[in-house]
Amino acid sequence: MVAHVTTVAFVGIESRRVDVQVQIAPGFPGFHIVGLPDKAVAESRERVRAALTAVGLALPPRRIIVNLAPADLPKEGSHFDLAIALGLMAALGALPADALGDWCVVGELALDGRLAPVAGVLPAAIGANAMGLGLICPAPCGPEAAWASPDMGLLAPADLIALANHFKGTQVLGRPNPAVREEAEEPADLADIRGQETAKRALEIAAAGGHNLLFIGPPGAGKSMLASRLPSILPPLSPAELLEISMIQSIAGELSAGRLSASRPFRAPHHSASMAAMVGGGSRPRPGEAALAHHGVLFLDELPEFTPQVLDSLRQPLETGETAIARAMHRITYPSRFQLVAAMNPCRCGTAGEPGQSCRRGPRCAADYQARISGPLLDRIDIRLEVPAVTAADLILPPPAEGSRDVAARVAAARAQQERRYAPLDRPGVTNANCPSKLLEEVARPDSAGLAVLREAAEALALSARGYHRVLRVARTLADLDNVDTVGRLHIAEAVSYRAAGGALLAAA
Repeated sequence: MVAHVTTVAFVGIESRRVDVQVQIAPGFPGFHIVGLPDKAVAESRERVRAALTAVGLALPPRRIIVNLAPADLPKEGSHFDLAIALGLMAALGALPADALGDWCVVGELALDGRLAPVAGVLPAAIGANAMGLGLICPAPCGPEAAWASPDMGLLAPADLIALANHFKGTQVLGRPNPAVREEAEEPADLADIRGQETAKRALEIAAAGGHNLLFIGPPGAGKSMLASRLPSILPPLSPAELLEISMIQSIAGELSAGRLSASRPFRAPHHSASMAAMVGGGSRPRPGEAALAHHGVLFLDELPEFTPQVLDSLRQPLETGETAIARAMHRITYPSRFQLVAAMNPCRCGTAGEPGQSCRRGPRCAADYQARISGPLLDRIDIRLEVPAVTAADLILPPPAEGSRDVAARVAAARAQQERRYAPLDRPGVTNANCPSKLLEEVARPDSAGLAVLREAAEALALSARGYHRVLRVARTLADLDNVDTVGRLHIAEAVSYRAAGGALLAAA
């Protein structure tokens, strides 16, 4: 007799069906797992054996074979433990033979029979619902799995005995409820920042159109402080965006107690981050910072301090909104549609160009420092702004009357206009920053005066084709903030000014 239990393997954020086949046959005693398992799956032999012994079920001295089909799909992770254990219990007659046919099973076993939480329960639940199956998962992951569908069957036992009693009818397991993580603190407010009105304006434009942004200024100018306020003016997540973000966080194991977060991600990796940490990878590919910032903000402080290879690895996600990780046996793609916000000093000393200051390393300091950033990466940044140092006079002024709530209202109105404009595309979350170029030339066509300014700027700044479209995207956002349909001369002029601010950087790169 061969017992069958359904579980899943993860390819990116997608779940693939896996049939766990368990056979107990005569022969030399042994416990073998086949079907391209990794080290964690192979070690499940000992966890399963100890957990079954803890609940009073010893394995017979016979030949036990566990096949994970399809055999050519790599199996990674500890979530196969529970499926293998239930398959053994069914093969031994400890569970009814037909009890597991309607369930997909994920979970890691402790040596005493308790179920430990695993990563990827939300994608597993969505995949099980698509297959028409219910889901069995550990109790800490129940609130996470409950988001997949209110109609699917869901069991979240605390240990193996509770699950066995449920199938025998001596205990009834209740269905867990979906949960949302409560944020510990209120998001930082723009009203905390004194001065820097131009930088606040750039932050508002970036939020309204989903544009990438670079702040260039001396230490202490407030670049990091400004970037940390961006999430406070972004619009709330739509249900589809929340689901995508949560699936990535679930695969990465970053959902605390199975609770989903309703706030947009804000990721700020240290400049020592490796390429695998930034875009994902490793022997068992996992989401990197680019994927974990999906529908949120990726903030890179001290931009030139990152290694050039790590920075250039972001060029593909910035252009396509996806991160592709290729391996010899499979290819994994993670959604990575994020806003890049970066900050840097003008030179390694941080004083180049400041009134009354001189660079200690000489005139080559700024050029060498800025040349660490490649031209193609800078070309993908829509808004580049020089942020001057804050003076004592700025700090003495009273706090600004306008805070994040007022700016967020204007950003929401501009995003609503974009949603109506791009509704025929049937692509949720389309903004001016990621609008297809062909459509952009129709919706952002400037008037005659604006076209003349754009033509002159393209010649003076030697704009590339990408740079030309980036200027149009920012100008379209400026028109949306002004609540007008036509892109005018002032919109083009302001968009060009944000592009021209990085001319020296492009020359150095």
